[in-house]
Amino acid sequence: MQYVSTRGRADALDFEGATLAGLASDGGLYLPERWPTFTAEDLSAMRGLSYVETAVRVILPFVGDSLSEDELRDLCTQAYGRFAHAAVTPLVQLDHGHWLLELFHGPTLAFKDVALQLLGLLFEKFLSRRETHLTIIGATSGDTGSAAIDAVAGRAGIDIFMLHPAGRVSDVQRRQMTTVLAPNVHNIAIEGSFDDAQALVKRAFNDPDFSSRYDLSAVNSINWARLVAQVVYYIYAGVRLGAPDRSVAFAVPTGNFGDVFAGYVASRMGLPIERLVVATNVNDILHRALSEGDYSQGTVVPTATPSMDIQVSSNFERLLFDLNGRDGAALAEQMKGFEQTRAMRLTNAQRDGAAALFSSARIDADGMSRAMRWAYDAAGQIIDPHSAIGLAAAHTAAVDPSVPMVTLATAHPAKFRDAVERATGVRPGLPSRTGDLFGREERYVTLPATFEAVTYYIAGHAVKRGS
Repeated sequence: MQYVSTRGRADALDFEGATLAGLASDGGLYLPERWPTFTAEDLSAMRGLSYVETAVRVILPFVGDSLSEDELRDLCTQAYGRFAHAAVTPLVQLDHGHWLLELFHGPTLAFKDVALQLLGLLFEKFLSRRETHLTIIGATSGDTGSAAIDAVAGRAGIDIFMLHPAGRVSDVQRRQMTTVLAPNVHNIAIEGSFDDAQALVKRAFNDPDFSSRYDLSAVNSINWARLVAQVVYYIYAGVRLGAPDRSVAFAVPTGNFGDVFAGYVASRMGLPIERLVVATNVNDILHRALSEGDYSQGTVVPTATPSMDIQVSSNFERLLFDLNGRDGAALAEQMKGFEQTRAMRLTNAQRDGAAALFSSARIDADGMSRAMRWAYDAAGQIIDPHSAIGLAAAHTAAVDPSVPMVTLATAHPAKFRDAVERATGVRPGLPSRTGDLFGREERYVTLPATFEAVTYYIAGHAVKRGS
């Protein structure tokens, strides 16, 4: 299996190369050259499998010669052995038609653990074959940072520099990053938004003078290995709700489009998905793109759902590429125009292709609070604000009532205690596995949101290529 760039100019790489590179050298994102597919019989055979065995079957077609089946199984066993629930991503029924897919049973209480626990092990495995010191640079709107740091803290041959927007993540999210004092972990609070942080990371990868000095990689969902790990829970849930004999719908709270794009991949692989409902907060670039064809950047509005406070959704590029005939040159021109003007119209092919599977909803603060109260009053479930955005969107979706509607519950409610308490009157406690999070020392630096300040700091702490 080879991986190609959405912008068509970077060399194709195998799974190992694409994992270690993260972002393509031409500024694009890697995708497999073709979509592996499962037959109805293949999907039926997964119904009784454990999460680990499901992961092996789903991921194996993507790894090519980079890993043997036994090596992949060993890595998945290690990654998911750290989860607090034996099912890893259990389903919870809310009423006759709605379900929650709980993705927060990993060590940092968010869905990012499902992918990043595996990605950290992949990095370690692939680096052991090379004389390379990897410098990971990432941006987080809250959960990616803590999950990535947990996955690579103390691992040999890796340094991680994680940028987060100062004052725009919850106290739990911040402390899960900044209380990790391993010497290879470097937390940077930037004086700006997540979009500013993400733009700085992309510029670091694309700046020849800077990037040539280090072996850079990414843990954001721009890294294909992270996305493919997320495909697993769509298939795991789908077959438990009757696939392939009946279709399933998913409502996905999303900002960067990575989590819902994994659902698109599951659909391309053969899982019968009736509808993917893209749920946004008031930072609604994805809703506008899907409903009106208008992909135009606005100003980020801070909300009670900080992981969704995004106005540039990196992974949307992958969908646009796949829906537009995989024309890398055309997509490169389209993205160049967006990067210059911060506005873009989707082509007819992109709009029509997206409409066949995707719908979207913009949920404001009141809609979020109502969904949190409904989950608590009607089903006895305390959910976090991001999951509530997804649930509210699920309730608005025009889907046949015979089709199970699954909302992805992306974070433990205790990560957003204040918002949950305001909506429900209940203040959720942190699970015991988080320990004395609020008693630990924090360590991070605060920097202006400038390329010069961030790269100067990284240069003072990173290992140069060949050192």
